[in-house]
Order: sequence, then C-alpha cells, then structure tokens
Amino acid sequence: MTHKIALIQNPPALLDLQATIARAVASIAQVAQAGAELAVFPEAFLPGYPTWVWRLRPGGDMGLSGEIHDRLRNNAVDIDAGALAPIADAAREHGITVVCGMNEIDRRYSGSTLYNSVVVIGPDGSVLNRHRKLMATNPERMVWGMGDASGLRVVDTPVGRIGCLLCWENYMPLARYALYAQNLEVLVAPTWDCGEGWLATMRHIAREGGCWVLSLATAMHTRDIPQDFPQRDKLFGADEWLCDGGAVVFEPFGGPVAGPLHQKQEVLYAEIDPARAAHARRSFDVTGHYARPDIFRLNINRAAMPPAVFSD
Repeated sequence: MTHKIALIQNPPALLDLQATIARAVASIAQVAQAGAELAVFPEAFLPGYPTWVWRLRPGGDMGLSGEIHDRLRNNAVDIDAGALAPIADAAREHGITVVCGMNEIDRRYSGSTLYNSVVVIGPDGSVLNRHRKLMATNPERMVWGMGDASGLRVVDTPVGRIGCLLCWENYMPLARYALYAQNLEVLVAPTWDCGEGWLATMRHIAREGGCWVLSLATAMHTRDIPQDFPQRDKLFGADEWLCDGGAVVFEPFGGPVAGPLHQKQEVLYAEIDPARAAHARRSFDVTGHYARPDIFRLNINRAAMPPAVFSD
C-alpha cells in the first residue's frame, strides 16, 4: 500500500517561535489538502537552525553570540508546557503524521540548556517519540547539549515504522544500526547539510538499511533573516543561499524517487510503500540473516539520563 508524503523545506520565521508554529500549522493543512499522510519539517525548524554559529569567530564575539542565544532560548520549545499543542492539534484535525525538528528546552531541570530534538506526532495528535541529537557538531556544541538514547526508537505510524536521526548522527554507524535492529521501514533524516556528499550518504543508508530514506534541510536565503536580527549585516551581508534545502526521497536498496529539490522553498511530494523495506532486505538484512551476533554485539542503553533524582 502506498502513502503520499510531503517534505516541507520552506523557511521558518527565524527566532520567532509562535510565527514559525503558525507557518508549520499552515503547511500541515496545505499538504494534507494535497493528500499527504506524512508531513516532515527540517532539523531545528522551530524556530530555525542556528546558522550563525558557523559565521561567528571561534572563541570571540561572546557578547553577540550571547545576545542571539538568549533570543533562541526564549523561543525554544518546552514540550512539557504544551508548546507543541498547535501542531498536535493540526495533526489530529487533518489525520496526518508529523515529524518536526526543533530547538527544545527542558525547564524541568536546568531551564537553560537547549537540545536539538525531533518529534514524531501521530495522526491522533499524540507525541509518539522525541529524540534528542546525541552529539552536536563542531560549533553547534555552543548551542545544544547532548541527548541520551531514550528516543533512539522506531515507532509505528500509518505510513510505516519510522525512526529519526538528525544530520550528522546519520554518519554514526552504531546509531543507524540501533534503528535498523527495530525493523526500521522509514528513516527520516532532518538536516542542515546538503550537496553531493550528503546525498551519497542517504543513498548508502537506503542500501545498508534496506529502508526508505527521507531527508531535507531548510531552504534558507539571506532574505529570510529578519531585519531585527542582531548585527544582521555583519553576519549575513551577502546575497546568498545559507542552505540549499536538498529534499530527497530514496527507495530501499535503490536510488532517488523524488528530488533532490535545491534552492526552492517548496514542498517535495513522493509516494512510498513501507512494505518494500522488508522485500529489499531479502538479500541483505544487516540486523537479520547478514548479522553475526556470535562475533559482533551492540548494547544500547536507552534509559533516560536525568541530571538529578529526587526522593521525597
């Protein structure tokens, strides 16, 4: 059975959470009207990927980076406080599964540290899984803390068994294997990366895992940076694409069936059949008949890692 899916690489309202949520809700309605059963948003879509960290001088500009980070923190997503309610309501209203990347804040403990997170929301509006990026890359480590493996899970949805890895997590063989070992049918890879190297990785994962691979980044241009962004012209003076987007869909053990969509602020649609994943693994099942557990073993600690445990 095939399902229509939508990869939405339109830009957010950078550093404005409520305006970005409104854009997400409108996009969900748009793609649902077009018949999509799955809507996917890019890495850190709420309220935008911190692209400025790649432009600030390492170890310098602490005043500027602190000012921008404060704005990001004030517009981060507090899931426990119900910040995702409008998106969950839209998923339920339209009967659509939603995968969305975000800057998450957990005020239960520190109230300060941010996480690069992705959630899977079911068509009933429930949060089926939340995964926090295990390791931020290079200057991203000044923005996001490290996640644990409590969200390193594959979940059942009407469009197949979905697992998510964020950006360069997809270069981590053991993280991929952890998802393959849960009968993964659809890997969703929200990212900020793009280009031929990234596409080669997505193609490899489709072959290695025998799964569908859905990848996209935000197609963002300097014109999408708000005018009130701190020292905007210093950081984003040029007329350029900050990220090409590159939305793409690879079939199990095969090539692209849609995309890549470069430098277009649009939606990429495709048809996928999750049952084709099991069929593709008939010859090569990396966690099944092609595994050698007598030689190789992977132990995964999926326990949550709270910074403090209180006993009253």
